[in-house]
Amino acid sequence: MGLPFVALSGASSIMYKNMGVSDAQIAFWTSLIMLPWTLKPFWGPFLELYKTKKFFVYVTQIFTGILFGLVGLTLQLDHFFSFSIAVLTIIALSASTHDTAADGVYLNELDAKNQAKYVGWQGAFYNIAKVFSGGVLVYLAGEFEQRIGISNAWMVVMFCYGILMVGLGLYNAKALPNSQEEAKTTTLKEGFVTLKDVIITFFQKKNIWYSLLFVVFYRFAEGQAIKIIPLFFKADRAEGGLGLSTSEIGLLYGVFGAIAFVLGSILAGNYVAKKGLNRRTLLILCACFNIPFAAYAFLAVFVPTNLVVIATAVIVEYFGYGFGFVGIILFTMQNIAPGKYKMAHYAFGSGLINLGFMLPSMLSGVLSDHMGYKTFFIWVLISTIPAFLVSWFVPLRKPDEEEEEMSKN
Repeated sequence: MGLPFVALSGASSIMYKNMGVSDAQIAFWTSLIMLPWTLKPFWGPFLELYKTKKFFVYVTQIFTGILFGLVGLTLQLDHFFSFSIAVLTIIALSASTHDTAADGVYLNELDAKNQAKYVGWQGAFYNIAKVFSGGVLVYLAGEFEQRIGISNAWMVVMFCYGILMVGLGLYNAKALPNSQEEAKTTTLKEGFVTLKDVIITFFQKKNIWYSLLFVVFYRFAEGQAIKIIPLFFKADRAEGGLGLSTSEIGLLYGVFGAIAFVLGSILAGNYVAKKGLNRRTLLILCACFNIPFAAYAFLAVFVPTNLVVIATAVIVEYFGYGFGFVGIILFTMQNIAPGKYKMAHYAFGSGLINLGFMLPSMLSGVLSDHMGYKTFFIWVLISTIPAFLVSWFVPLRKPDEEEEEMSKN
C-alpha cells in the first residue's frame, strides 16, 4: 500500500525538482494525481461482485509494477513531464483500488481487538515504504545522478519500484489467506444498486458529519508540509533552503527517519491496544502527529548547516508522525467502517483522509512560493489548530454500537 502512494506523493517531487520542473507545478500535479485515493469508494463496491479481495490485491500489485517500468521509459522522452504524469495517474487508479481490497482483507480477517493490536505494525510497514521510497531509493537516485545522469538515474529507480511491486504481487498471491469465498459474478446494474445502498447507509451512520470533519482536518497541516519539505531540503541556501544533495536527503529519510518512524508506529500500536481509542488517547496521538512539525519551522528559521541538527529534526518529526498516524487509521476502522459494508465504508473514510491531505497539498507550492520557506513552516504550525479542535470535539463510538448497527442492517 505504501510504495505507490509515497512514490507519487513524495519521491516524484524530488525527481521532478532535479529535472527542472517548478515547485508550483510539482506541488499541484503530484497532488492532483492523488485524487483516485479520494474517489476509490465509488468503485470499491464493485470489488464485492467478482472473485475475492485477495485477487484484487495481488493483481493490482503486479499491474502497478509494470506501470512503474513504463514511467521509467517516459523519462527519456522530450515531453517527459506530461507522459510520466499520465502514467502515474493510471498507477494511482490501480494502487487506490489495491488499497480498498487490502483494507478489506485486514478488516475481514481481524476482529476489533486484533485490528488495534496490529494497526501499529500496519502503520509501521506503510511508513517503512515511506522511508524506503524517500530514503533508500532517493539516495540511490542521488548516487546514480552523478554517474549516469538525472533521467537515467530516475529510470533505474522507477524500474526498482516496478520490480518490488511485481515481486510483492507474486508473494501475496500465495501468502494472503484464502478464507473468503469467491463472489458470484453479478450484473453492472446490481453493482450500482449496491453502490447506492453503500452511500445511503454511510451517511446514515451516527455522528458521521463530525467523523468526516475529523478525517479531513487531522492531516490538514501535514498535507501542506509534506510536499514542501523535500523541496525545502533541496533548495539552495540563497533561496532559504538547506541546500542538501539528493543523496543526503535519502540518507536522512532512509536511516534516521526510518528508525524513528518504525519505532513510533509500533509504540503507538501497543499504546492504543492497551488504552483503547478514547478522548485522552486521541488527543495524545493528535499532539504527537502535529506538534513535531515545529522541527521544520526551526530548520527554516535558523537554516543550520550541521547535518546532525537536521537529522535530529527529522527524527523528532518522523517519530511523532509514526506515533500519531495510528490515530486516524484506528479512528476510521472503529468509528466509520463498522456496519453492513465494512470494506466500502472504510474506503470512504480513507478516501476522505486522502482528500484532507490532497487539497492543502495542491496549494502548498503556491503558498510556499508566496511566503518563503520560513513563513510557510510557521503557517504550517498554525494550521495544526483544526486537528486539535476536531480531536477534542468528535464523538467516539462505544464498543456496543457496532452490534446495534449490524442488527439494524
